[in-house]
Amino acid sequence: MGFFQKLFGGKKENTAKVKERTVMNIEIDDIVNYDLEDYQVVSKLTYNDDGYEWTAYQLLGEKTLWLSVEMDDELEVGMYESIPKKLTEPLPKKIEHDDVTYYLDEKGTARVSGEGRGANVNNKDCRYFDYCDDEEEHFLSVEIWGSEIEVSYGFSIEEYEIKIIAGN
Repeated sequence: MGFFQKLFGGKKENTAKVKERTVMNIEIDDIVNYDLEDYQVVSKLTYNDDGYEWTAYQLLGEKTLWLSVEMDDELEVGMYESIPKKLTEPLPKKIEHDDVTYYLDEKGTARVSGEGRGANVNNKDCRYFDYCDDEEEHFLSVEIWGSEIEVSYGFSIEEYEIKIIAGN
């Protein structure tokens, strides 16, 4: 490339534009800033229950969080953290946790597609049970993967509470 081409711009290299990120299109290796902490997106799970879909992103930072996103009548965003709560089947209609009673709200079975660290659950079924408190502000999410029962505590957040930085 000659001097004038360098100075005034010769051939332009093809560079892919980075798509602006929202909670609906977060990708593996993106950075999510929440509550003044940065988290790397290491897993993406998409749940499908007879055509109804929602997504959970595993965020790795000082601790591990799960960002849940679903478009129902309106956008619903929640932040969840695994808790060491022991449950056995059949699951009860209400659960006590930290002096709060949670009531069974929804349950079903979803086919899961996973990316990143979640690739190991790709095309597996998960039974889910969603519980909420009286004010519908705090939640317990129970997922049954085979014989393993996982419990997470969560609460709603607003989309503006997080910032997303594209990782690629």
